[in-house]
Amino acid sequence: MKLRRIRQTFWWLLLASILTICIFLVLRNPTSQTAIAAVTRLEAAPGEILYRSQTKLDDQSGHVWQAVLFKQIYPHQKISLNLRLVGFPNSAELIHPQPLKITTADGKIFTAADVFLDEAPAPTIGQYDFKDILPQLPNEALQLAIPLPKQKFIHISVPQSVVQEWHQVLTSKK
Repeated sequence: MKLRRIRQTFWWLLLASILTICIFLVLRNPTSQTAIAAVTRLEAAPGEILYRSQTKLDDQSGHVWQAVLFKQIYPHQKISLNLRLVGFPNSAELIHPQPLKITTADGKIFTAADVFLDEAPAPTIGQYDFKDILPQLPNEALQLAIPLPKQKFIHISVPQSVVQEWHQVLTSKK
């Protein structure tokens, strides 16, 4: 009777260990592109308001990029809405000025102008004007294509949850 109870306890512990390991591996999946960020509102200076959505996304080679969509509101000035892509170490160096290509699930293509006309603050940073484009984008997953020399591109998949967050930034009010 005692031996049977020990075996039963052993199998329950083994099953619990396997389930714990599986859950840990799923949660630690480095290719996961779930947006965990939320839209934040900052007041940088009197009257200046900044709304932003920030998340990390992987490109087709597994390199990580930080994607920050931000809307700046200044008193008595036009609102700006930009997407900044920041490559982490070992990312490709970007060329400027080159437009960002955005492709929807149904194949519609948009292009966003490069804000950095000459040089970026760092070689792995791109920033693109989204003011006229984001209102036209559907609330679904997108594909970004950052141009590189020799007709090559870095492709970044943007999940629907991130695009929804971007639309929240767009509609955020003072």
